[in-house]
Amino acid sequence: MTEKPTALHPDQDFLRLDGQICFALNAASRAFGGLYRVVLKDLGLTYPQYLVMLVLWEHGELPVKEIGQHLRLDSGTLSPLLKRLEAAGLVRRERSTEDERSVRARLTGEGAALRARAVEVPRRIAAATGFELTEILELQARLNRLTAALDAAVPEEA
Repeated sequence: MTEKPTALHPDQDFLRLDGQICFALNAASRAFGGLYRVVLKDLGLTYPQYLVMLVLWEHGELPVKEIGQHLRLDSGTLSPLLKRLEAAGLVRRERSTEDERSVRARLTGEGAALRARAVEVPRRIAAATGFELTEILELQARLNRLTAALDAAVPEEA
């Protein structure tokens, strides 16, 4: 006769790896990353580069600082991305004539033309989830609410 395992104290359940929301989000993010690597290969973009291109396709020419705000990236992370996109001929960076410290980024003709090929990316990603469009939109709304709540919970730095 085998003994049944004793039930864990309810507080201990919260310390199980599979009970961590952060781990579930991280695992989903890593799975997305793997899929995006495959889907974006034909475009010659990494996932972070794709995000930069999305911002520029949506907003046009922007200061680098503003691109960073849209993507929640600092300039130390964003600058190498933009350099690689510029080397690939997709983006052009120029110093502002009004403020020498400010750099603006804009699409080249080749970068703008890449948008037509990128239209399939969200469709392929959505299909891979196996979710209906309404489920994807609901999940996105919940994640946006979660992000806002977590941002609000972080104390201001001194």
